[in-house]
Amino acid sequence: MTVQVAVCGPSECSPQEAAHARAVGSLLAKRGAIVVCGAGPGVMAAAAEGAADQGGVVIGIRPDTGNAKMSPGLTAVVRTNMGEARNAVIVNSADAVIAVGCSWGTLSEIALAVRRGRIRVVTLGGWQIVDEAGRPLPGPIAANSPDDAVSLALDAIATP
Repeated sequence: MTVQVAVCGPSECSPQEAAHARAVGSLLAKRGAIVVCGAGPGVMAAAAEGAADQGGVVIGIRPDTGNAKMSPGLTAVVRTNMGEARNAVIVNSADAVIAVGCSWGTLSEIALAVRRGRIRVVTLGGWQIVDEAGRPLPGPIAANSPDDAVSLALDAIATP
């Protein structure tokens, strides 16, 4: 079975978020997973670069029909011309989702993935969704490191 893991995150990210995303992409490729991302800069580009450096497959889901700000390291590109609605394509193409960092677009991907159900959603250094009492809501699982994020995502696929 081919496993596809979406790596989501802000297009403008910190150096630490970029390093985490690059490591996540690399680790996913080493474990044979296909990386699905938004095909843009920031976390998306870093994850694509990390996977490509390991010879991995990276599918980029573009919000438009152009090539502006395209992530290097993509194996294939899907041009949706759907704007941010393409986030649903990214999430629904994945067996698990790893969100690195936080932005409003990343939050929408997390929400879509949780609503979809039946897939693991992992956050790394980003959004923590809590109820009014500050308790984590069911859904996203917080990871402590890129290795932890990848293990949490892939282990959930191996043992549904």
